[in-house]
Amino acid sequence: MLSTQKFTLPIVILSILPAMCAFAGVRHFTFLYEAPTSPPGSTELENMVTWAHGAGWNDAFIREELEIGITDRLQLGIYPLDWSHHSEGGFQYNGGAVELIYNLSNPVVDPVGISLYQEVSVARRHFESESKLIAQKNLGRWILDYNATLEAEWEAQGLKEQNGELQQALGASYEISPRLSVGVEFLHEFIFPDWRDDGRIRNVFVGPNVSYRRGEWFVTVTALAQVTDTADEADFQLRTIFGIGF
Repeated sequence: MLSTQKFTLPIVILSILPAMCAFAGVRHFTFLYEAPTSPPGSTELENMVTWAHGAGWNDAFIREELEIGITDRLQLGIYPLDWSHHSEGGFQYNGGAVELIYNLSNPVVDPVGISLYQEVSVARRHFESESKLIAQKNLGRWILDYNATLEAEWEAQGLKEQNGELQQALGASYEISPRLSVGVEFLHEFIFPDWRDDGRIRNVFVGPNVSYRRGEWFVTVTALAQVTDTADEADFQLRTIFGIGF
């Protein structure tokens, strides 16, 4: 009886390890973050391109991120390039950003995987803080993900204009094979111009995604449609993230 108990734990751990490795270093969603962080000493380069279409306008946003695993639980992200192109105004450099993600629990072995996220971005006449609570659970081939995000933004001369946004995001991804996953993403936004809720601006976006990985690289694509009727928001968004590890 003692020998059986002695071998039970190693067998359970060995059965879990393949699932943990299969999901490491891959973005299964593009509008949500996942709880696991990069292994210490690892480096990954991610290129994010977002195309947004509204009534009479088309905008594009390009972000480059360098992800570095600091410890088993801490990940550093550096955004040296953040560009956008607007139908009115052309190209614009939006400054740089730094993010930290700290992992508290594992989505496979713990009841739920939890991580805390903080990003600070700075540009000329612009400062933004973005805080997230990330919750994830892996159930076999399924990944269930939730993000709660609070954004605070200061801009214009003297950073006098202040805006806030609260966002809830849900995602589900199913692993069809070790290389291919498909899923869905859902975003619910609460917009607070000047930190006021007079206009009661609420936006809802939903759409499918697909993720493909091979070797040290992956590509994930999400298409979102607005199901509310906010005139200034995009009716359709297409986001692609391409990542490669070193």
